[in-house]
Amino acid sequence: MIEHFPGLRSLRAFDAAAKHLSFTKAAEVMGVTPAAISHQIKELEDQLRLTLFVRTSRSMRLTKQGDILHAAAQESIEVLTRALHRIKKLENRNQIRVTSTPSVAAKWLVPRLDRFLEAVPGADVRVDVSNAVVDFDRDDIDVAIRFGTGKYDGLRSDLLFRDSLSPVCNPDIITKEKPLRSPRDLLRHTLIHLDWEAGSLWPNWRMWMQAAGVMDFDEKSGLHFSQTSLGIQAALDGQGVALGDSNLVADDLAAGRLVKPFELSLKAPSAFSYHLITRLDTKDAPIVNAFRDWCLAEAEHGRDVSKP
Repeated sequence: MIEHFPGLRSLRAFDAAAKHLSFTKAAEVMGVTPAAISHQIKELEDQLRLTLFVRTSRSMRLTKQGDILHAAAQESIEVLTRALHRIKKLENRNQIRVTSTPSVAAKWLVPRLDRFLEAVPGADVRVDVSNAVVDFDRDDIDVAIRFGTGKYDGLRSDLLFRDSLSPVCNPDIITKEKPLRSPRDLLRHTLIHLDWEAGSLWPNWRMWMQAAGVMDFDEKSGLHFSQTSLGIQAALDGQGVALGDSNLVADDLAAGRLVKPFELSLKAPSAFSYHLITRLDTKDAPIVNAFRDWCLAEAEHGRDVSKP
C-alpha cells in the first residue's frame, strides 16, 4: 500500500538508491528504468537544493547531507507504512492475522478455529505458522502465540497455558508381549524424544525415567524430533511412546487416539509457557479483542476439563 501513497515516489527512489548505491539496482527493486530513478533523484535534489550523492564513473556514495536524509527517509517511510496498515485494518474490521508456533497451530489452535468462526460470524482469520520473532507493524500481525517468558516490550502478553508432560501412546501398541504395567516396561518400546533449543531445562525422558525410579536408561535410542507436533504425530501413528505436552495432546486423549499409560507427569519450567501477544492498544480492533478473549476462554476450558 505504501508504494501507492501520493508524493512518495521521489522519496522511495532515493531510499532504494541509497540502500544499494546504484541507480540500476534501485530500478530493479522498484520495477522502473535507471533513467526514471535518476530523474526522481535529480527532482528531489532540485527541490531540496542539496547534493545527495557523489557520483564517479565507477561508484556512487551518499554525501553527509544524503546520509542524514536517508536515515530520516527510512524512518518516515516506516512510520507511514504503519499508519497505512492501521487504516487498512479500519477498512476491514473483520480480518485478523494470527501467527503461531507450528505445534500449537497444528494441535491446539487450528482444531478449534471453527468455534471462533461460530462465535464471530464473518470473521476473516489469516494464520501464519512461524517460530520467528515478529514485528507487529512491519509484518502486519494482530496476534501472536509464542513460547517463552512472555516478556515483550511495548506489547500485551497474556498467559495462555503452561504444560506438564507425561507418556502418551497409541493404545494399539500396548500388547500382551509389550505391556505397559510399570515404567520399566517402557524400555521395551521405542521412545520418542524432543530435541530443541530449551535443552536440559525442558522435561525429557531422562528426567521422567529418573522420577519413575528407572536409572539404567539409554536416552540416545529411539526417535528424535525438533517439533513437538511431529513427536505427537509419531505417537499417534503407533511408532512409539512420546512425552506429550498436556495441552497439545488433550484432544487426542479425549478422543481415545492416545492414552496415558502412567499418571506421573513433569511440570514444565515457568520460564517456558505459551503466551498470547497483542498490541497494548486494541480499542480500535474489536476483532482482536474478541479473538484474545476467545483464546483465553478456550485455554481456561481446557484446564477445567483436565482437572480430576
